[in-house]
Amino acid sequence: MTSAVPPHRLDPDGGCPHAANARLLGRGPVADVVLPGEVPGMAVLGHEALRDFLSRPDVAKAPAHFTALREGRIPEGWPLLTFATVPGMITADGDDHRRLRSLVTKALTGRRVEAMRPGIETVTEALLDRLAGAAGDDGVVDLREHFALPLPMGVICELLGVDEAHQDRLHRLSNQVVSTAIGPKEAIAANRELAGLLAAIAGERAERPGTDLTSALIAAREEDGDRLSQQELIGTLLLMIVAGHETTLNLITNAVRALCAHREQLAAVLAGRAGWADAVEETLRWDSPVSYFPFRYPTEDITVGGTVIPRGTPVLAGYSAAGRDPAAHGPDADRFDIARGDKTRHLSLGHGAHYCLGAPLARMEAAIALEGLFTRFPELDLAVPEAELPRHGSFVGNSVGRLPVRLSP
Repeated sequence: MTSAVPPHRLDPDGGCPHAANARLLGRGPVADVVLPGEVPGMAVLGHEALRDFLSRPDVAKAPAHFTALREGRIPEGWPLLTFATVPGMITADGDDHRRLRSLVTKALTGRRVEAMRPGIETVTEALLDRLAGAAGDDGVVDLREHFALPLPMGVICELLGVDEAHQDRLHRLSNQVVSTAIGPKEAIAANRELAGLLAAIAGERAERPGTDLTSALIAAREEDGDRLSQQELIGTLLLMIVAGHETTLNLITNAVRALCAHREQLAAVLAGRAGWADAVEETLRWDSPVSYFPFRYPTEDITVGGTVIPRGTPVLAGYSAAGRDPAAHGPDADRFDIARGDKTRHLSLGHGAHYCLGAPLARMEAAIALEGLFTRFPELDLAVPEAELPRHGSFVGNSVGRLPVRLSP
């Protein structure tokens, strides 16, 4: 352990991370943590320490470097096991990572992402058309369920060629797979069901290929048998679906909450004195959609931020903490300010070789969503106090589980 200070015990049910982050950052940029199942780990929280850690060549993603897993001390139903073992970009290093990443990169070029804009705008308008009708007798509607969720889920499923009929089930299963509060039996069942569903989706695309990304991944595998195994295909689809909608879902939800709590800044954007992209970037920094992301493992004992991280330790990237690190963002780091200079100086979408491939798409979706929502409903506000919003049940994702709003006073 790094010191005599007791390690921080991560709450599997999530909760708002910012108070604990501030306390931990006060001790230093790296902290000992206790993961579910009493598994010891560490978290890198400081902005500069995290930036350094994410770009180090002596830090790996492959599960072979996870000492406790390699030694058989991690049970099958461990809630974080998928993050550690799913085949694909998220657990690959070196040439394997470059090979897998290159396949997806071709589908997410800047030109292709920009070409998706009209379709995203059309979906946004259609969801907004239906939003008022989804409200209850009290005029309250869950914006997360009826807007922030279906928009990115629809976009990523269209990109992957996934039939709309699968979307609700995919969200339910991916939500279970990334939950840190799920029990062992439920975790095993959810992973098996999701793997089976993704295999069925891949089978559909193999039989009826199209211009979608799944068809392209299958074609690449067929052109060269070593390019993409069946497990890698399933793992890549899982990563794309989870990262492609959960992160953007949280980003939109958190941005709406932030703007509702800072009406003067919302007014500035509506009046054209600031841009929707400014609101997106400040949300990414101030209330990152991901709090603690698993895992990386030092391949040898390393020193980060003055703290030794032993070889094989499972390390979390503390994105929400780094976003409010006063050492990087000044003494007012905990203040939401869309006029803040250098707003892109955050790590919420990663850094280094594993930087989020979907970052441009997530930014564009969120900006389109916010502009459409508040242009249509400029008086929209939370229907309950912020403190009463139920938190998302995970310390990986950072958001609320519901977002009840009134579209007009």
